[in-house]
Amino acid sequence: MIKELKNFLFKGDVLNLAVAVIIGAAFGAIITSLVEDVITPLFLNPALKAAGADKIADLTWNGVAYGSFLSAIINFLIVGTVLFFVVKAAEKAMPKKEEEVVVAAPTQEELLAEIRDLLKK
Repeated sequence: MIKELKNFLFKGDVLNLAVAVIIGAAFGAIITSLVEDVITPLFLNPALKAAGADKIADLTWNGVAYGSFLSAIINFLIVGTVLFFVVKAAEKAMPKKEEEVVVAAPTQEELLAEIRDLLKK
């Protein structure tokens, strides 16, 4: 049982998934900081001041804290955009798979003509 657990834990897929989750969490923290510390102060502060809020999380309407939701949407859009470009760059960087060449089998007539030509020789 221990051997099976060891084989499972150290399979390439499990390790790759663990690394992806850790990097994803770190990337999420970077994006959250980008939205809260850079984008909000630079671009959204005029709108926030007009709405009477200091932070995007303070935006509320009839008790509904839509500011946090708006921040989550901005985070999602940024993460999606960055991941799109990362995947595109990875596709270009990876070697292309050779396309499978499908060779059509010769027809019966072509085979007979080939046999005929060989017999003539």
